Amino acid sequence: MGYIIGFLAAILFGSNGSVVKLVLSEGVTAAQMTFFRATATMIIAGIVLLFTDRSAFKITFKQLLTMAALGVFGVAMLQWFYALAIARIPVGIALLFEYLAVLAVAVIARFVFKEKVRARLWAAIALVLVGLAVVAEVWNSSVDGLGMIFALIAAAAYTVYFLIGEHALKGMNVLGMTFWAMLFASLFWAFFSGWQNMDYSVFAHQISLSGSLAAIYVPLWVPFLWAITMGSFVAFYLSFKALSLLKATSAGIIASSEVIFAFIVAWLWLGEALSLIQIIGALIVTAGIVLAQTSRQGKVVMDLDLAATTGTIPVAKK
Repeated sequence: MGYIIGFLAAILFGSNGSVVKLVLSEGVTAAQMTFFRATATMIIAGIVLLFTDRSAFKITFKQLLTMAALGVFGVAMLQWFYALAIARIPVGIALLFEYLAVLAVAVIARFVFKEKVRARLWAAIALVLVGLAVVAEVWNSSVDGLGMIFALIAAAAYTVYFLIGEHALKGMNVLGMTFWAMLFASLFWAFFSGWQNMDYSVFAHQISLSGSLAAIYVPLWVPFLWAITMGSFVAFYLSFKALSLLKATSAGIIASSEVIFAFIVAWLWLGEALSLIQIIGALIVTAGIVLAQTSRQGKVVMDLDLAATTGTIPVAKK
């Protein structure tokens, strides 16, 4: 059952980038989308905590500062730059670049925190770098350079997010951290997203689902609602449910399949096809990601839906 739940989470996370891209194409800005998704996740997490664990609302001043840093420099920046990236480059390629965060966390754990890391990390680094160079086709620069820069900045933000999140989990539960981090992300974007200047009638507009689904028209609020619920909070919940049922290595490999699902959905739906050489590069990167996921003993990087909720690096149950 753990494997089924894990793959469901990966499918939801992987497909969500295409849904967000559709919403962005209709005039909603990256900052506004980030604000709405962070706010929705914060509200849902808060409601769940009201009925399950009200003690999560009580945190120390030090934890409050940590959550502020996580919410602004991790979540807010991560979601914004991811949205900017997928507006310019294919969803799958953006995810591949952002998966550099997995690699960065392992390297920092090894050299900064002196954590034991398996030797396979070096092979993972080589595979990821070679694979990314192939996917980006660096020899002819066919992929939008600014889009790749946005994806790399998002990866840096996600690295910060993982490191702060892992530290914060020592004194907070996952859902509580989700609430507080998203609260600060929401407050940040409340000032800078321009949500108050939006024409909210746009959500009632009938839009084409584009690509292979171009003949289907729905109100904009339909994909928008999916992005802030099924593609965010539900996927988040399923991923941690899977982690509670599986070992760290298995959970990490399943989580890594998100990038494959992202490519498949974007190809079948939006027509974001890769060349044969780019597909080979994507497979090389995925192999590197799997190795990196298993390089840290007893820990796993989860939930790489960059514009979603608050993925963390929990210790898996044995």
